[in-house]
Formats: sequence, structure tokens, C-alpha cells
Amino acid sequence: MTTIAFLIERLAPGLYILTGVGIFIYWRRWMAAQRDYRATVFELERDYASYRRANAFTIMVVLLQFGLFVAGVQNVVAPQMREDREVRRTMAMAVMPIEDVDVEEGEFATSTPPAFLQPPPIDASGIELGDENAPQIFATPTLTPTPVGTIESAPPVIGCDTPYAQLQIPANGMVVFKVEPVRGVAYYEDFSVYKFEISPAGQNQFSTTREGIVPVEELGTLGQFDPSPYPEGLYDFRLMVFNTATELVASCQVTIRISRPIPTPTPIS
Repeated sequence: MTTIAFLIERLAPGLYILTGVGIFIYWRRWMAAQRDYRATVFELERDYASYRRANAFTIMVVLLQFGLFVAGVQNVVAPQMREDREVRRTMAMAVMPIEDVDVEEGEFATSTPPAFLQPPPIDASGIELGDENAPQIFATPTLTPTPVGTIESAPPVIGCDTPYAQLQIPANGMVVFKVEPVRGVAYYEDFSVYKFEISPAGQNQFSTTREGIVPVEELGTLGQFDPSPYPEGLYDFRLMVFNTATELVASCQVTIRISRPIPTPTPIS
């Protein structure tokens, strides 16, 4: 709905011209039918002229209503949507510093259990120390896979300086070894589509991995990224936002490292 409203607002001048031309054409047809209605003396011809006159008048009314609809979208609906979007964005970005909040200290009255005056006795009956035949417990070291969300040092982000294209996941320097949800923000006033693109780091050989046609104005899931088709290494991952004229209006690029997960070792019995 938002995209349609902004598209109508963008095309409003042309729609006004088309509406005016249409009204003029059917006004002339209405005038011609009116003349024919007055000039004819035969009943059948009068009925046909009356039909043409009514048809032309109806179309003029429809075109006039269409022009009023376009004017309403351009002057009321679209500006209100834009204002509401700015208000939501401002509220989402506004953060109150914690030091500005007045906290009145009160009496700490949380009940606590009484401390033991003496430690409780331990029942050591049945425990034999020094039995060589008793089962022994050993700590077995295991390989630990790279945890999800590991952040390494990486070059600075490129773009990400407008609220229209933001990436939270993957973050800059993030190690990715499994399918991850891509979270962020992707929208614009006359939004058309957003794309995920990936390229080996520094080579500027981007390929599109996913497209989305629904704008995401608040932080949310934009899609998923599957690293399995790509070899291990550093990659540039970027989010691109385009308007209805297929112009790039915002972008956010981060550097990620694709890694293979370390398999969990199987205990040997």
C-alpha cells in the first residue's frame, strides 16, 4: 500500500494531464451527442443520441473522480504516510540515557535466609578411598566449533550511513558457517526491491543471492544467507535498496568470513 501511494504521488502530474485530456475528449463527444439529439426527428436516432450523451457524461464523472482520488493521495495520504514513517523511525532511534532517569533509593528489605552457624554434616559412610579397582574418570578434551556470532577484526563498513539500509546480522567481521537469518532494515519512500549481494573480499565481483519486494521499516528478518555454496575465506556482503526507478538509494556493506563448522567428535567406547 505504501509503495502504491508513493508511486501515485510520483506520477500525479502525468495522471492529471491524462485525466484532463480524457475529460476534454468526452466533453466534445457529449456536445456532439447533444447536438444530434436536438437535430434529429426520428425516435430511434434520438434514443441513440441520448445513449451517447449519457455514456459520455458518465465517463467524464468517472475521470473527474479519478482526478480527485489522485489529488487526495498526493496531498493527504502520501504526506501522512511519510510523516508516520518518520515518527516511527524517530521513536525507534530515540534512546533515553540511563543517567537521565531519576531513581529514588529506598530501603533494601529483601529477606535473606539465616546463615548456618556450623556447616551441615556430610555423610561419608560407604566411601572407600584408594580403591585401585574403582572406575576412573578422566577429562577428555574435545574440539570446540567456532561459536555462532564470533566477531573478528575487519575493515570498516561501507555505507550503512542512512536508516534506509542497515545490517545487524551478519555483523561486520562475523564468522558464518551455517545458514543465518539476515536481520536489518531495508525501505525507502518509493521502495521497489532490496538485494543481498556477495563477493570475495576486495574483488568487487558481486553476485545476487536474494531479492525482497516487501520493505522492512523496522529491525526485522530480511531473509536467510546460506554460506555452503562458497569456499572458505573473507567475503564482502552487502544490502542494496532500490527505488521504483531502479536507482540505488541506500546500501550497507560488511565483511564476513565463511568457515566450515568443525564436526563434533564421536566418543569412542
